[in-house]
Amino acid sequence: MDQEHPNASFAAACAWLFVPADRPERLAKALASGADAVIVDLEDAVAEVAKRSAREQLREALGAPGARVCVRINAADTPHFEQDLALLSLPRVAAAMLPKACSAQDLSRVRAAMPHDAALLPIVESALGLAAARELARAPGVLRLVFGSVDFQQDLGIEGDDEALLFARSELVLASRLAGIGAPVDGVTLSTSDLARIHADGVRARRLGFGAKLCIHPAQIAPVREAFAPDAAALEWAHGVMQAVEAAGGGAGAIRYRNEMVDRPVIERARSLLSRARA
Repeated sequence: MDQEHPNASFAAACAWLFVPADRPERLAKALASGADAVIVDLEDAVAEVAKRSAREQLREALGAPGARVCVRINAADTPHFEQDLALLSLPRVAAAMLPKACSAQDLSRVRAAMPHDAALLPIVESALGLAAARELARAPGVLRLVFGSVDFQQDLGIEGDDEALLFARSELVLASRLAGIGAPVDGVTLSTSDLARIHADGVRARRLGFGAKLCIHPAQIAPVREAFAPDAAALEWAHGVMQAVEAAGGGAGAIRYRNEMVDRPVIERARSLLSRARA
């Protein structure tokens, strides 16, 4: 049975935008950017010497009323981890991302620091993390897995972001499905100006079974959202399938539509496309 989680908007989000925790003036802009979810980043976006001040600024920003956000804390093996956990009880925290995730034990420590309705998003970005992906996906409170593709490449010495990462991406999709959680979130595209590349990366992720993608710049949001939205031809096909099913009485085991056989798996695919379009 699929797990349910109260953060429905985060479960359906397809464009996740990072904003540095030490630049609180950017938070309002990020929330108004059109991103489906905003991640306030205490890890890679903040220099080592600025971690403490970033926490102080984040405490002030997220202690005031406003839209709820996701917070990416520092990894469990860093000296910042425990202090970052103290921020997860702030009222505007809706979700927490744990980088370098590789054990359910670390996830349980994060979950214990969060509000009961907050979501947990482990980032898989190492060999150990990928080996533990199915364990991570089944951990209590986990809403979706996240692929830290750039760090994963570095950890394994992988060159290339296409077929070179196919196995890793497919494993995250499989682990998510087996655990009954949402489709995983794909890693970033480093280019912020090549909109065609960003869109193509999003389409690739969607075709592999991902449901979302990380963004590092507001310019990436539109092509990512477009990549994960069903195109007009696909929606026309889905509507046609459902109309053909209805015309056949709705209970037919298999019918023909546009000279192709339509049975239960095809009908479910059409329903899924229409549901995603409504979302």
